Amino acid sequence: MRRVVSVSSLCLAATIAVALPAAAEPGAVLKKIKDTGEITLGYRESSIPFSYLDDKAQPVGYSIELCGKVVDAIKAELKMPNLKVNRQAVTSQNRIPLVANGTVQLECGSTVNNVERQAQVSFSVTSFIVATRFVAKKGAGDKTVADLKGKTVAVTSGTNTLKRVRELNEARSLGMTILNGKDHAESMLLVTTGRAEAFFEDDILLTGMVAASNDPNGYALSTEGYSVDPYALMFPKDDPEFKRVVDGALTGLYKSGEITKIYDRWFMKPIPPKNITLNFPVGAQLQTVFAKPTDSPNPGDYK
Repeated sequence: MRRVVSVSSLCLAATIAVALPAAAEPGAVLKKIKDTGEITLGYRESSIPFSYLDDKAQPVGYSIELCGKVVDAIKAELKMPNLKVNRQAVTSQNRIPLVANGTVQLECGSTVNNVERQAQVSFSVTSFIVATRFVAKKGAGDKTVADLKGKTVAVTSGTNTLKRVRELNEARSLGMTILNGKDHAESMLLVTTGRAEAFFEDDILLTGMVAASNDPNGYALSTEGYSVDPYALMFPKDDPEFKRVVDGALTGLYKSGEITKIYDRWFMKPIPPKNITLNFPVGAQLQTVFAKPTDSPNPGDYK
């Protein structure tokens, strides 16, 4: 495993140095896009099926497609059909600082919208709902967190899940040793190579990692979940004009029903590059969101 460097101090410094203050210049993001003639989208390299690289090293996925619809709306809003679209790889550790300082105008990944993060960035209406679980090898027989007492587990650095697992470890006196992967692929590798007993993450991301593994039938997810969280697209804070365009694009997809086709393309049908099928039907909670869009960061609003 490559050494994972803590970036908490970097994130704090970047946030303090460049985060926009309250009542920032209205339309600042759209103005920057119009002035420069380009927009930069942030993408993840291994967040299947939301944002990941295909066999041509190009970012694809559910969130990438949603961002494409938002870009179309921005082109129409600014009357710039030839708007240049740049793509910037981001990680769990640097995604928030890069959005907060304006390097990335729209992050297209698998990011949870919560109150803590809203102090630094803004979020679109909810695009997906997840539950935190863990994945382990079937032969290990690990079904609940109690089965992991005293064992080593993996969690991706910089994620919302890391804080949750630390709290769970302490609250239940589990004595787990927590290893940090630099991304989800590395965290999964810790399990496949036997360095960790289990990998904690959002259920759909774990489903994607298992489906893309060399032995999809060799792993099982925990039988219990430890949270309910909303995913959303992330962008710079305090810009209601930009949020209006982003939310308008997404709610348009929801109300027209086009979101069903997009969802099925990434969660119910074979996806590149290995043509795996996740078979992850849309849940009742997400159906409610599509019918009545919300940007609430409160997990209780999705139960």
